[in-house]
Formats: sequence, structure tokens, C-alpha cells
Amino acid sequence: MSKKQDEFYFQSFIECAEASCKAAKLLKDTLTNFSQETISDRMEEMHKVEHAADEKKHAVIDKLSKAIIVPIEREDIVLLSDNIDEVTDRLEDVLIRLYMNYVVSIRQEAIPLMEVVIKCCEEMKELLKDFADFRHSKTLKKHIIQINEMEEEADRLFMSIMRELHEKEQNPLAIIAWREIYHYMEKCADACEHVADTVESVVMKNS
Repeated sequence: MSKKQDEFYFQSFIECAEASCKAAKLLKDTLTNFSQETISDRMEEMHKVEHAADEKKHAVIDKLSKAIIVPIEREDIVLLSDNIDEVTDRLEDVLIRLYMNYVVSIRQEAIPLMEVVIKCCEEMKELLKDFADFRHSKTLKKHIIQINEMEEEADRLFMSIMRELHEKEQNPLAIIAWREIYHYMEKCADACEHVADTVESVVMKNS
């Protein structure tokens, strides 16, 4: 396979990760500048980002179905594409829960967790930039470790803010709503870790 054809897959991974980063920044901006009046517009904007990411993933699968030789195993290309797409999907899920649960104001404890999620997405993008040269990259392992550490930080924050929610919030409906929102936010970090784990597995199989 030509180098140009190889690059299509790796560049597509990066572009899908960039969509995740865009979705994460949109979600953070929604949280920090929250307004019930604009939540529908934000959902529409988020859906456009998610749809564009889906289109990129479908393009990869379409090309893969016609390719004779591929740079890594077909199953790994499909799995990695799905895992990157899952990050964007989970970010959209958070925004959907804000809408469905009719949140009228943002709990400030959500912001630090969102900041960790953004860092996870950015680190995932850097990881995928290195992935094309995974046989020679000296920084790939560092990105994987950092994503794992960030996911652990997200877990710690999640447990802390969930405890605070149940300790201090008196409104049972608010507890139900924010418990679900926090749960989906934590899933965003998990999804980034799944991408890192998949990349690590591919590297091990091809070393």
C-alpha cells in the first residue's frame, strides 16, 4: 500500500479526534455560559459536530471495505474508529441530558470535571497524531500514560462531586438529574481511555 493510502486512515483518526475536541469545547462553553434560551441551539450545533464525525468514520469504513492492503488489521481500524466516535457521542449525551432534565442552572462542581474531559480529548488528539509513526515514536507511550492518569483524575472528581451532591442537595429531582449528567461526563473520560487502550493494543500487536 502506498504511503498516501496509509495516511488516509491515520489522518482520519486525527480528524475524528479533532471533532471530539470541538465537541468538548462546545460543551464547556455551554456549561460556563449556560442559558435555557440557547440550549436548543447548542444541541443543534453539537449534533452537526457529531454528524460530521460520523461522516468521517463512515468514509474510513467505506474505504476499508474496498482496500486490499491496510496499514494495521482491519478489525483494529474499525475498533479505533468506533472508539474515537464514542468520545464525541458521549459528549453529545451530556448536552442531551442537560436538555432532557430541564437544567436551569449549572452546578459549579461540574466545571473542573469538564476541564479534565477537555484535557483528555486534547491528549487523545496528540496521541493519534503520533500514531502514524507508532513504530518509531518516542512520545506515544507518554500520551497513553497521561490519558490513563487523567481518567483516574476524572474518577476521583466524579466520586467527590457525587458525594457532595448527595450530601448537600435537598431537591430529589436535582439529585436525579445531576447524578445522570455527572455519570455521562465521567463516561467521556472513559471513552478517551478506551481509545488509548486500543492504540496501545495495536502497538503491541505490531511491534
